[in-house]
Amino acid sequence: MPASVAELLHDWHDFYVLAGTASATLVGLMFVAASIGSSIFNEQHRAPMTAFLTPTVVHFAAVLFTCLLIAIPTHSWRTLGALLGAGGIAGSIYCWSIVVQVIIRHRFNVDYIDRLFYALIPVLGYLLALIAAVLLLMQSAASANLIAAALLTLLLAGIRNAWDMMVWIMIRAPSSGAPPP
Repeated sequence: MPASVAELLHDWHDFYVLAGTASATLVGLMFVAASIGSSIFNEQHRAPMTAFLTPTVVHFAAVLFTCLLIAIPTHSWRTLGALLGAGGIAGSIYCWSIVVQVIIRHRFNVDYIDRLFYALIPVLGYLLALIAAVLLLMQSAASANLIAAALLTLLLAGIRNAWDMMVWIMIRAPSSGAPPP
């Protein structure tokens, strides 16, 4: 067992730099996607935007902030475990509100795969983060693998959802009327 959480996460440094950079880039690209789809995201599509676009940005931001949090070298087992646990709880609560909108209330007509990636897989990512937080509080070396699994789960869901949204925007975007060259 490593003597400190910094020692445990030392070998993971490059992973967190790469994951944090990827998530920051993807957050920026989501802003570009929202700009491209500005003609689609109007008051009529406000509910789908808050159920699909906003959560994807939230998941990418959660990965970014977790990577930044882990990069702080002065954490103890308790501080990192508590902060990661708080993020896991907040993310889980947020995702359950999406589950209610998409699956339970059927506010939107979405197929099974969209329900899985927009609602259930992100819940899994935040629950993995919560389990990793508990393992950090127990000073377990297994926590490092679970943190990575949580981040990869959220990145996977976010990338798939970002692609799905761009396809949705492109299908619904008003055409200029001019034929392609």
